[in-house]
Amino acid sequence: MHRPTTILIVDDDPEIRRLIKLYLENEGFTVIEAKNGVEALELVEKKYLNLIVLDRMMPGIDGVEVCMRLRDRYQMPIIMLTAKTEDIDKIEGLTVGADDYVTKPFNPLELVARIKAQLRRSQMLRSDAEMTAGIIQLQHLTIDPERRQVLVEEKPVRLTPREFDILYLLAQRPGVVFPSEDIYERVWGEPMLTNANTVMVHIRKIREKVELDPRRPTVIQTVWGVGYKAEQSPDPGRA
Repeated sequence: MHRPTTILIVDDDPEIRRLIKLYLENEGFTVIEAKNGVEALELVEKKYLNLIVLDRMMPGIDGVEVCMRLRDRYQMPIIMLTAKTEDIDKIEGLTVGADDYVTKPFNPLELVARIKAQLRRSQMLRSDAEMTAGIIQLQHLTIDPERRQVLVEEKPVRLTPREFDILYLLAQRPGVVFPSEDIYERVWGEPMLTNANTVMVHIRKIREKVELDPRRPTVIQTVWGVGYKAEQSPDPGRA
């Protein structure tokens, strides 16, 4: 039996929840709601969810904290809603595990389009992992795409879904240089319309977790002016 696509909307504003629910149900999605972070965390334990729309600014447990807690255990896409427009706030949401963000006030049709893009990307990544489920050994890393697990010298490390996707993309073709634009399009599933800072921030976070010395990375190399590549053998002379 086909499982319905279920989306959780988390926002303390009932009118925003109602608006998003109306548009999503018109597209055939099943929608459930949470009015705060505590309720959202409880629902995630009980329901199978395909995607979460998460408000950043909520009383009590805010969206950033909810996102961090979810990323310890779950892989579903998260789109963060934020009234803040500063780049640092957007980057914060992405680095704690959000897959995308939409700034309030937003066009409901744009939000629906972004939700569909994230669902397509999630499905493609699952299909790719099923087709290429072989474990990758890369220097001191072991990358298991089926379990979406990374070991550093046999010890597990926690990567956000986006961080894992970037690392796995590079690790599948060691030595091949991927421009930032290419990484963004492959991992985010849409053209990169802003600058390359988003990819750069994610690369820095990955290095902090998987490199033996993040200041002298050997796994993910920067090819200045071009992009990034994974190296099968250590090359400490590059950064």
